[in-house]
Amino acid sequence: MKFIKSLYLSSRVFYILTGISILFLLSYWFTGLYPLTWLLVWGFIIIFLFDVVVLYNTKNGIEASRLLPDKFSNSDFNVVPVRVKNNYSFNTYVEIIDEIPVQFQKRDFLKTGSIPSKSILDFEYSLRPVHRGEYIFGSLHVYTLTIIGLVKRRYSFDKSATVKVYPSFIQMKKYDFLAIDNKLTQIGLKKIRRIGHTMEFEQIKEYVIGDDVRTINWKATAKHGNLMINQFQDEKSQPIYSVIDASRVMKIPFNGLSLLDYAVNSTLAFSNIALKKHDKVGMLSFSNTVNNFLPDSGKKTYINNISETLYNIKTQFLDSDFGLLYAHIKRQITHRSLLLLYTNFEHISSLKRQLPFLQALAKKHLLVVIFFENTELNQLITKNTEDLQTIYDQTIAQQFAYDKKVMVKELQKHGIQTVLTTPENLTVNTINKYLEIKARGLL
Repeated sequence: MKFIKSLYLSSRVFYILTGISILFLLSYWFTGLYPLTWLLVWGFIIIFLFDVVVLYNTKNGIEASRLLPDKFSNSDFNVVPVRVKNNYSFNTYVEIIDEIPVQFQKRDFLKTGSIPSKSILDFEYSLRPVHRGEYIFGSLHVYTLTIIGLVKRRYSFDKSATVKVYPSFIQMKKYDFLAIDNKLTQIGLKKIRRIGHTMEFEQIKEYVIGDDVRTINWKATAKHGNLMINQFQDEKSQPIYSVIDASRVMKIPFNGLSLLDYAVNSTLAFSNIALKKHDKVGMLSFSNTVNNFLPDSGKKTYINNISETLYNIKTQFLDSDFGLLYAHIKRQITHRSLLLLYTNFEHISSLKRQLPFLQALAKKHLLVVIFFENTELNQLITKNTEDLQTIYDQTIAQQFAYDKKVMVKELQKHGIQTVLTTPENLTVNTINKYLEIKARGLL
């Protein structure tokens, strides 16, 4: 039974059988073809059986493996290496089909090639997941043929391998490396001039040429008889929370990803940068309830806890309860903190409904409301008008785009910091806002 399941006929067999059938048909009129056709039939049978024996004479003629990583990075291209080894004593031709997880909706995977005797074929392909969760791979099938090419023998490996798709740790590492090398400006991050002394006092030391004369401590100078200055260090261990709205407004898709996934990826990258700058980070998500609350911590390994928590956040098709969010933050976050609220407002009326709660949060904490530009509206606005319907659609789109700008002004009027950004620039603009707040000493 196993032999039958692994045995496949190549297209070459059906071409030959078609040719033989035509010869038998022609032999009705040309009788001389009849015995010649039977010779071809027996010759074909002998060669066919020989091909089968050669393929099945070696027990494990092919070995293959799919070298899956422990986890995939969401929204990034993840490389999957594959290795195929030929144990036959002759060159083989292979057709490789990998059963890719159903989430990719990719059913045309095929890799072909030839492998010399006792040699190895290495290749790789890339997958870009757009949803977090478990992805189950099926079998890795290798169909091998001899130079005769009548029969294929199927080998199957690595059945039901599972990979978890986590928030974009590739993006996180990219920002991390650029931050270490001080090359953040290459990806749009701004170098912001410090305003005043947004630093913590460290010690009083003797003045040396090059020190800022504005930091001279005149009392210490009079006491010691030498110029003394106050030395400062960057403020550290400031509590920062990423607050993610997981309601239905974050289900809107852009370039394959939902707004929630953009927020999740941004939270991971931003939290890593904040930890590198010695601040304490925490997070929570909410919709009609508050979930996944992580208190702030400054441990470098805390990024692993954040990653695991972000992995489990799902979009819910319910309205967000900002009143419940305010009550939870008031109860759980007692110290003044920087709150980065990832949400979305498509109409000014939806913002005004939540504005009292946002104002209440901003009284005790430094609140930054981060919401999204509708890039599809921008495409519609810049589209050439050809008929009355298009003009009407453009007018509505312009009104929605204008509403977004009004929302920014409305929030700023009540002392609430804002970031209005396109989804693809979310992480860069969020980190820029964080650096600006640090430089201005607002927290």
